[in-house]
Amino acid sequence: MEIILPLLLGIVLSSVGVVLPGLLNMTAAKISLKEGRQSAVIFALGASTVVFFQTYIAVSFAKFLYSRPDIIHILEETGLVIFSILTLYFLLIAKKKKVKKGKDLVKLKSRTSNFFLGALLSALNFFPIPYYVFISVSFSSYNYFYFTNLFVFLFVIGVVIGSFSIFYLYIVFFKKLEHKADFFMKNVNYFLGGVTGMVAILTLIKILRSQ
Repeated sequence: MEIILPLLLGIVLSSVGVVLPGLLNMTAAKISLKEGRQSAVIFALGASTVVFFQTYIAVSFAKFLYSRPDIIHILEETGLVIFSILTLYFLLIAKKKKVKKGKDLVKLKSRTSNFFLGALLSALNFFPIPYYVFISVSFSSYNYFYFTNLFVFLFVIGVVIGSFSIFYLYIVFFKKLEHKADFFMKNVNYFLGGVTGMVAILTLIKILRSQ
């Protein structure tokens, strides 16, 4: 359990975080269509390498915050507001945007290394750091996350595995599922709205119990 829990948490939470079509996913899909699956996998490896360092930095920062209960309380209240807003957005506001076709995606230069392109685009994405800070602090309050060296390392590995797996799914299946993008987006919004709503409810319950 000490090995399975952090790996499973990392895989599941990272998959939820990157499953929506975004710059990294769609660029990986385009490289696969234009240059072949092997080139796209190299791109995904570059992106996943940066995810490793981003997650490790986030969890290290969360470990520091965990020793400051006053800051944790502020983060919980802030997280409640943020996840409540995200829930309303995903369930009520988010529009079913059409996924752009390959020709509308970011143009790539053939001379550019796909690995370093993946690393660069991933480094420009700052979302993982606050995401994993809040996630690790929140789960630690429910005794599902521990700031031991082994747990943190396995969690980070799980995040990398989950992120790379989603990239690979886009690389392999995007062409077959492209015509179903609208249906996918519609259901993903509801799914994410349910997840953020559940997190908001759990956070609210914890705040009320601590008072």
